[in-house]
Amino acid sequence: DGGTRLALGLFKKFVIADALAQGLALNATNAAQAQSTIGLWVLLYGYAWRLYLDFSGYTDIAIGLGLLFGIRLPENFNRPYVKTNITAFWQSWHMTLSSWARFYVFSPLSRGLLKLKRRPSATVIVLLAQLATMLTIGLWHGVAWNFAAWGAWHGLGLFVHKQWSDHTRKWYRGLNQFPRRRRVWQLVSWLATFQYVVIGWVWFALPMEQAARVMMKLFGAGID
Repeated sequence: DGGTRLALGLFKKFVIADALAQGLALNATNAAQAQSTIGLWVLLYGYAWRLYLDFSGYTDIAIGLGLLFGIRLPENFNRPYVKTNITAFWQSWHMTLSSWARFYVFSPLSRGLLKLKRRPSATVIVLLAQLATMLTIGLWHGVAWNFAAWGAWHGLGLFVHKQWSDHTRKWYRGLNQFPRRRRVWQLVSWLATFQYVVIGWVWFALPMEQAARVMMKLFGAGID
């Protein structure tokens, strides 16, 4: 009911998310002070969970208040961190924004490119439309280079996943005959998706130059 949803949102936002924000989540200050690669990874995972709990907590609060007044607001998060591919992630993260972007950016841009007399290949159209859509979502959060980089990161991720799924669809259907292999592949897919999303938060959390340095440090470059 509304009261339970409201209480859940308050707990997620003001207890867990705010606690993580006090020192266990990546920010410009602790990123500059980090002395090890492992320390940066801990901060990054903390930031990933802090961001999700913060955003989804506010959503729960709004939905709970709406229910108390007889108003049903749309869901905005649907367990995004357990999805097994980047497309499914974006179908369950900030769903109102991603739906808006698909409707007003991806679809009209794709149709417009298809109508060109000298239209690009289908692959190029998908790439351009996905990049434009995710750049729009990135810049919606703030007009800055780091948000553009974050949008491009996800646009490229969506494009690669689309190409991969198109070329492996028959093989993936064949896994239905091998339940154990299918479960292993789902686990690998989840780990890869979660890791890709988490690494991408570096661009979201930090100014562009610092984000680029942290990206290098996460993989052992630039740590003394």
